[in-house]
Amino acid sequence: MSFLIAYMLMAMPLPAWAANWRPAWVAIVLIYWCLALPERVGVGIAWVAGMFLDVQQGTLFGQNAIVLIIIAFVILKLHKRIRVYPLAQQALIICGLLLITQLLTLWIRAMMGFPPQHWTYWMPAFTSMVLWPWLFIILRDVRRTFRVY
Repeated sequence: MSFLIAYMLMAMPLPAWAANWRPAWVAIVLIYWCLALPERVGVGIAWVAGMFLDVQQGTLFGQNAIVLIIIAFVILKLHKRIRVYPLAQQALIICGLLLITQLLTLWIRAMMGFPPQHWTYWMPAFTSMVLWPWLFIILRDVRRTFRVY
């Protein structure tokens, strides 16, 4: 259900000035579930989530899938370390990871002939970083309420 809400938030229309500031909802929800349930949510879920995101956004088929696979792989490799960090430090790690994946997306889009038009291309990583503590708390409470283990 959390992924469905993330897809709806990604599809929600925003004003033109705010479109580039949209957080990477699907990516940060994937990060949460990879941290919370690493044995149940992994690279396969990331691939499926990325393919759905490619279809939803009309991007190159596989572009978001490879980005989400990289995110899931890194989080799964480091989940024991990241889980013990305070939320502010987790947010910084997530911002760095999202900046790296945006660089990969930029490279893919540049090879296709679509370079970014403005510096706000990098803003989703920072808005995701700001929203991470609240998203973490909300999803943790939902997970505990519904006893998802």
